Amino acid sequence: MSTSVPLRLVLASQSPARRKLLQAAGIEPDVLVSGVDESQVVCERAEDLCLELARLKAQAVLGRLRPAVDERTLVLGCDSVLAFDGEILGKPADAVDATRRWRRMRGRSGVLHTGHCLIDVTHEARAEAVASTTVHFADISDEEIAAYVATGEPLAVAGAFTIDGLGGAFLTGIEGDPGTVVGLSLPLLRRLLADLELRLVDLWSKVAPGGQEIEHLG
Repeated sequence: MSTSVPLRLVLASQSPARRKLLQAAGIEPDVLVSGVDESQVVCERAEDLCLELARLKAQAVLGRLRPAVDERTLVLGCDSVLAFDGEILGKPADAVDATRRWRRMRGRSGVLHTGHCLIDVTHEARAEAVASTTVHFADISDEEIAAYVATGEPLAVAGAFTIDGLGGAFLTGIEGDPGTVVGLSLPLLRRLLADLELRLVDLWSKVAPGGQEIEHLG
């Protein structure tokens, strides 16, 4: 499953959280923003919507790439939505919408779905799947909601909350991979790479985040 050809991972996302998650795992991606208009895509199921958006993001970036002949290029598209109370929730429209959502979500639970589409440009192959994690929200006060919304953080993320930022204090627990809530599941990425006969360790940079050298496994 290993490869002797250098691997290049292109992340089709403007999310700094996804990039930071990959970097912390020893992977330094190139970033190309897809520019996909998410509002134009409609699906009845949250799982279908996030996966379709992930596909569209990956495909949009794919058309702008000029892969080098001496490397194997991969494109990863991801998208997240929250399934809550029978609704599919992406990013809130504005502060009023974010406030309204939090007043409904507090003390309750929802399921955060993140679609992943991994395209092997060099071999014209694809692997895709959805990771799902149940999120339990704290029963926070109106004052806490107002303070959180005022930071602007919930306006930029699916479901109007984060786990790796200010919003993490307002969650009481999760059931599943925390990376799914951030927007990218590393265990799922590992499985998708295996479907393409690749290993996640082959994407590791030469130097890990802590500065130590990484010895590749072969």
